[in-house]
Amino acid sequence: MAVLIFRLNDVPDEEADDVRTLLADHNIDYYETSSGNWGFSVAGIWIKNNDDKLRARSLIDEYQRHRISTSVKADSFITTILQQPLRVIIYLIIISFILYISIMPFLGMGE
Repeated sequence: MAVLIFRLNDVPDEEADDVRTLLADHNIDYYETSSGNWGFSVAGIWIKNNDDKLRARSLIDEYQRHRISTSVKADSFITTILQQPLRVIIYLIIISFILYISIMPFLGMGE
């Protein structure tokens, strides 16, 4: 009986390709389904043989742990302020100017 081992919804193509290669390299038979024309079906990679489920799951879990540990972390706002203070100040000035221009007509309505 087939087992859904990896959902492909909102997964980058690179990650999906890596999972396909991982399964093929370890001789695990699989097939894919798409989400269909309307997006209601399950897009995923399915294992054909139920006996391969644990091995495939452990391989994918290990791959994802490795992928997370090597991924680039996004900078926080504080880090950005410390690394690029001039850019942050310029952006704040631009945002303030646009906000001022947007609100100015409403400030004069009470007169």
